[in-house]
Amino acid sequence: MLTITPGTIPTSDLHQYLLGAVAPRPICFASTIDSDGNTNLAPYSFFNVFSSNPPVAVFSSNRRVGNNTTKDTLANVIATREVVINVVSYPIVRQMALCSIDYPHEVSEFDKGGFTPLPSEKVRPYRVKESPVQMECKVTDIISLGEKPGAGNLIICEVLLMHIDEAILDEQKRIDPHKIDLMARMGRAFYCRASGNAVYHIYQPFDKIGIGFDQLPPYIRHSKVLTGNHLAQFAALTQLPDSDAITQAAALPQVAEIYALHGQNPDALETALHTLALQMTDAGQAAQALAMLLGTHFSG
Repeated sequence: MLTITPGTIPTSDLHQYLLGAVAPRPICFASTIDSDGNTNLAPYSFFNVFSSNPPVAVFSSNRRVGNNTTKDTLANVIATREVVINVVSYPIVRQMALCSIDYPHEVSEFDKGGFTPLPSEKVRPYRVKESPVQMECKVTDIISLGEKPGAGNLIICEVLLMHIDEAILDEQKRIDPHKIDLMARMGRAFYCRASGNAVYHIYQPFDKIGIGFDQLPPYIRHSKVLTGNHLAQFAALTQLPDSDAITQAAALPQVAEIYALHGQNPDALETALHTLALQMTDAGQAAQALAMLLGTHFSG
C-alpha cells in the first residue's frame, strides 16, 4: 500500500488524496451576506449534519492552499453569524460550479450563476429558489483549525427553519432520493449523482442481534466466490437455519443440476454451489442460500 505521512508531501497533494478517499461528500451551497448587504453564494463539500436535537449542520471553509487567503463566506459568517445552506441537485450542479469561481467581493454569485434569490424568514441571507431544500441557520460557533494553507474553519450552524420542495416528497411525506436527485463531490473534478441505479436499499435492524461472521463455518466464511457483502447478509440472520430448512434447501432442483454436472469435480462443485448461493442472496434469499450451503457441504 502507498503510505503517506502528512507533512512529507505537498499539502495540495495530500488534499487530493483526502478528497479522493473520503467521498462522496454532500455539498453545502452556502448563501451569506456581509454587513453592507453584498450577497455571496459558494459551494463547500466539507459538510454534513451532526445533530437533530438541536438540528446542527457543519461545514468548513478552508484557507486556500495556493495563497493562504480565506473566502468571503468565512468573513460574512464572522460578521453576521447567519447562513442559508442550500442543497445541490442534479439540475443545478453546473450552475453551482460557476459559483466556485473567485469573483470579486462586490460581484453576486446569484447573478453569475443564474440563481433566483428568495427572501429568508429568520435570517438575512437569501435562499436559492432552485434548490430543493433550503435551511436557514444561525452560526453558533466558528472553530479555526490552523493558520496554514489548507487549514479549515469549522462553521457550526443551528438550523432555524427548513424549506422543502413538496415535489421531492413521496406518499409518506419523506424525501425521495430519486426525486431530490442530489449531487455529491468526490476527488478532483469528479462528482457523483445520488439517484437511479446508484441508490439501493440496505435494511439492517438495530434491535435484532445477528449471528455474526464468527458463527459461519470456515468453508463459507472463506469462500472464493461470495463477497463480504454476501457473507454479511448471512451474518445478519438472527439464527442459523434449522435442520428442516437445511434439508429443503439442499433438495432444490438447481442443486441437483449442479451435482449432475460437477459431482465428480470437488473444486467445480464448490464453485457452482457458492455461485448459486450468491445468486440466491442477490435475489433476497440469504437464509435459504445459507441453508443450501450448510446442507451441501462436502469434504473435497
